[in-house]
Amino acid sequence: MWKKIKERALPYLIGIVIPLAVGSFAAILTRDAMDIYGVLRVPPLAPPAILFPIVWSVLYILMGVSSTTVYLNRDKNPAAASLGLKRYFLSLVFNFFWSIIFFRLRSVLAALVTVFLLIYLVISTVISYTRVSRLSALLQIPYLAWLVFAAYLNAGIYLLN
Repeated sequence: MWKKIKERALPYLIGIVIPLAVGSFAAILTRDAMDIYGVLRVPPLAPPAILFPIVWSVLYILMGVSSTTVYLNRDKNPAAASLGLKRYFLSLVFNFFWSIIFFRLRSVLAALVTVFLLIYLVISTVISYTRVSRLSALLQIPYLAWLVFAAYLNAGIYLLN
């Protein structure tokens, strides 16, 4: 019984660790540049900086569960699973670079373009995931909603500063 549980849990553990590692690495590379958020004028509804790592951690876990579920059910629609997973991994790359572009390079406009590309990638990922696992697609919705909110914040910061 334990062997079966371990066999089932290991892919999910790996799937969760991947986005958490990407996010953690980006945070490490930008941690000493994040002070910019405290000096920028931000739009209404901007949350306190402490909220961001909490939200991102939850989102990364949902993303990991979602992508793993698609991977484990890829036989239901191999083409959709492959496309969805490719776009998901590409979104992780863009997600990683957004932090560097915004905080390290302090290019708010380039970060805004990046977040719009991220939104496109996540929408297309959701569409592909839907063809494999409805649950996986639904688990991406909080990520998409947060990216839309991030675009609002990013655009507001661009316009106000």
